[in-house]
Amino acid sequence: MKVVVFDLDDTLYDELTFVRSGFRAVAAFLRNIINISEEELFEWMWTRLQTNGRGAIFDDLLHHFGAYSKTMVRKCISVYRMHKPDIVLPETTITCLEQLKDHPLYIVTDGNKIVQHNKLEALHLYKKMKHCYVTHRYGIHNAKPSPYCFMHIVKREKVSPHDVVYIGDNPKKDFVGIKPLGFRTIRVMTGQYRSIEMPKEYEADIRIESLIQLKDVLNG
Repeated sequence: MKVVVFDLDDTLYDELTFVRSGFRAVAAFLRNIINISEEELFEWMWTRLQTNGRGAIFDDLLHHFGAYSKTMVRKCISVYRMHKPDIVLPETTITCLEQLKDHPLYIVTDGNKIVQHNKLEALHLYKKMKHCYVTHRYGIHNAKPSPYCFMHIVKREKVSPHDVVYIGDNPKKDFVGIKPLGFRTIRVMTGQYRSIEMPKEYEADIRIESLIQLKDVLNG
């Protein structure tokens, strides 16, 4: 493969580390407003996440501590989205990117533009990639499974889709839009989607357990 493209969340790093960082920021924001310790607020959110999954955690938190208002929920969401995350790339990712540094490296990631930008900056990925495509910068309709940003990469590199491999973790959207065009696809079995099985058209060509396997797979 001439060009290697990565998803971001749960592919290059564990997204729960971002969630943890965001909860810390919200707890620090709320502690003096509702007079509850930062640690108690954080632990409540983290336990709620483990037991009930993602959802209206800030609504539930504020209801629980008797401080609910729509305005306060919006402020918590803003703090979560705008905070500078305390996250790092795992050593396996750093090794993988170093092994592939002779290839043009890209990222294609969905999500809030500010949130994804802050993650990319915190992980120093702008320096490691030729370009990072945050799909929502081009309109939500161009988010995955749309091939829009992938076709930008094809044009930029002057290659065919067969020369591009995409590594992602979410079979619900990462591969189904680009496989019919000839892009190569690899699913890394990490993160919240690792146990999900999808129909063949949604699945990647190859599965790996860790990015540390990627170089051998690409050279195989």
